[in-house]
Formats: sequence, structure tokens, C-alpha cells
Amino acid sequence: MPSSANSAKPPAPLPWRAVFLIVAMIAGGVALTLYVFYPGVMTYDARFVYEDMARGVRGDWQSPVMTSLWELIDPIAPGPGSMFLLIVTLYWLAVGQLALVLARRSVWLALALLLLALSPPAFVFQGIIWRDVLFADSWLLAGVLSLAAANHNAKIRVPVQIIALCLLGFGVLLRPNSLTAAPILSVAIFWPARFSWRRAAIAYVPIGIALFGLVQLVYYGMLHAERQHPLQQFMIFDLGGISHFAGQNQFPITLSASENALVTTECYEPTQWDIYWRLEPCEFVMHKLEAEKLFGTSAISDAWIHAVIKHPIPYLEHRAAFTWNFLARQNLTIWTDDVYDPSKKVFPDRAAFNALVAVYNALEPTPLLRPGTWLLLCIAVSILAWRRRDTPAATFALGVCGSAAVYVLTFFAVGVASDFRYGYWAVLAGISGALAIAKGPSRFRGNNRNMD
Repeated sequence: MPSSANSAKPPAPLPWRAVFLIVAMIAGGVALTLYVFYPGVMTYDARFVYEDMARGVRGDWQSPVMTSLWELIDPIAPGPGSMFLLIVTLYWLAVGQLALVLARRSVWLALALLLLALSPPAFVFQGIIWRDVLFADSWLLAGVLSLAAANHNAKIRVPVQIIALCLLGFGVLLRPNSLTAAPILSVAIFWPARFSWRRAAIAYVPIGIALFGLVQLVYYGMLHAERQHPLQQFMIFDLGGISHFAGQNQFPITLSASENALVTTECYEPTQWDIYWRLEPCEFVMHKLEAEKLFGTSAISDAWIHAVIKHPIPYLEHRAAFTWNFLARQNLTIWTDDVYDPSKKVFPDRAAFNALVAVYNALEPTPLLRPGTWLLLCIAVSILAWRRRDTPAATFALGVCGSAAVYVLTFFAVGVASDFRYGYWAVLAGISGALAIAKGPSRFRGNNRNMD
């Protein structure tokens, strides 16, 4: 793990009062998270993973790594509890470690981070069992660890970098569509003292290939995951979008006149592919594809390639409509439904949780809960950090914000639903990256003494 920090001196220890204040706030944050959310909010995606675990199924529709991990830790707190505790642990470890790093420059920046960690939209997702949250927390901790170790000698730095790379690989195994973003964060982990664009350009493809190989090895070599053809989700969605904008059915199935009218004029919404899977009146599309044993075969991919080549403008119209909806419009944010009894809400009698939901309902129409806002923040932070890319703080900011920007933009091509959670990594990256390069006041005036 080469780094230009080999000869750097480790940072001086923080004053005990600063450490005490930060640790106390972290402990309070953990306690508040447990109080508001424990044992965690089960979503339908999480329920599918948990049920697969109970049946001994390892499918690649949801991450088989999450299924295996949940099975391993489930005895700690059966049900959502164990996964919730893991999410909370990763989050507050990352936030706490970054706060200690920031405090060496400014205690006020560290306090700002801890307060932002408890504010929407960062905090509320820590109670929701989604692999997107686990993914974002893992990558945040990976970036923070590399930043914390940047100025240490190799005996300390290299083991920390190895842990950070394992966390990054874990995130890729949770969300394989992060393969295009992972090399950017990887470069910041390998070389945490200085971000070199030449080095990043040279390493990008080899790192991407290595991580792709990791997914194949773990999914199908080690876990023997059942191939459930998740990539065909976006192909079905694209075929529906092209059918709508081109005014011609692109699905490799025969439709009646009424079904054709639905597919070309009524079914399409730039929100989610579920319209063609399980939502009336257009669920007949997937029913027919499965009845004719076409889903999971080359018939879908061939139809997709043909449609994209023959109708490139309708394809781009569809993808642009989806991306605009994902980045700029109001979509699903916090999850509140009881997946085992849809007529009920989770934690109906828990005042703290319901107060948080009320805050979220008030904020939902605002730019704060739009992935596009956080994408723009990550782009802005990356531009500002580029000017100081020879420092660990800017390298960290480029690693997290650069990877977050690329990750969010990948949904233009492969997005199949426009939930806010898909942009959650940009939220954590934007907050942490902005504070990492911010110039905060250097003195904490308490009893007229410096806490830096």
C-alpha cells in the first residue's frame, strides 16, 4: 500500500477535553439511534433477504453476501435487530473517527459533523434495513479509516488500509453497480496522502476488473448464488420506456390490442420497473415473459439491444425522464409501513420515531431530500478539493465525493427505481467531504483555553 506519507510524523494527541466531548456526543448519538429505531425498520427488500436466509437460498437478485452475513449475525438479535446494530455500529464508528480527525484542525468542525450526523437526511436512514444504508456506511468508514491513517507510519497505516479495502469490497458485494465508482475511492485508500489523476487513470480499469472478479468469485464461486438475472430488471424497464416513447411494443411477446395500447400509452411511469412486474394493470408483461420462459434468457437481452439500436432517441428520452425523476422529484424516502401487516405503521406508539417521521414529512418537498442536491454538493466538493489534492483531507474528499458522484450518475443507465435511498451515499459523502476541506475556526473557547 504505497503512500507518500511514509516519512510523515503521526499527529499530536488531542487534548483530553476534546476527546471526552466527542466521545460523549458519539455515545449520545448511538443511544439516541437505539432509542428511536431499535430493533430497526424492516423493509420489503430486507424481508426478502431474511426469508431467503431462513430458506437457505442464496440468490443474486438481492446480495447473497448480505444474506450470508445476516445469517451469521442473526443470533445476536433475531430479526432486524442484528442488521440494525451492524448498521449503527459502522455509522457511528465512521462519524466518530472522522470527528476525531477533524478535531485536530478545529473542534468546531468536529462538533458540526456530529450534529449533522443527527440531522435529516443522514440520521433517519440509520434505522431502516436497506443494503443501500449498509453500503454507504461501509464506504464511509473505509474512507475515514484511510484518512485517519494517512500520516502514520507503514506499521499502522497498512493494516488500516487493508481493513478499509475490505470494507470497500464489501460495499461492492452489496451493490455491484458501484463497480464504476469504487476505483475512485480505492485510489484514495491506496494513496491517502495525495490524489494523483494520473495514478487514478492508470489504476481505474485494473481495480474495476479486480472488483468485478471479486463479485464473480464470492457470488458464484464461494456462495454458489442462484442466478436470478437482476440485470434484466433494467432491460424490462428500458423496453417499457422505449415502447412508450416510440409508440411501438418492444417486448418479445405477443400482445392483444388492449395490452398493446396499455404498453405504449398507459403503463409507463419514470419511477420504477415494478409497473411491469407486480402493479396493475400492467403486471401482465412479466407474467407473459415468465409464462413463455423468456425472462432470464437471451431473448430479453437481444430485444433490449435491438430496441436501443433501433430507437436511440426514445431510449434516451426514457432514461432522461427517469434520471430527472430520480434526481429532482419527490420520491420514497423514509419507510414507515409494517411489512408483515401493511394496514399498520411501524412503532405506532413510539413518540420519538413518530416525531422524526413528522420532521421528514415536512422536509420531503424540499431540495434537502433530492439526490440531485447531494450530487451537486459532491461535484462542488470534488472541484474545491482538486485544488488541494496534495493533502490527505482533500484526497479523502475526492475519494468519497468523487465516488458518490459517479455512483449516483450510474443510475442513468441502470436505475430501475427512483427511491431517495439510492442516493444516500452522496449524502454521507457530501457532508463528510465538505467538512474535511472546510476551514473552521481553530479555537474552542471554553475557560479561555485552546482545545485544538
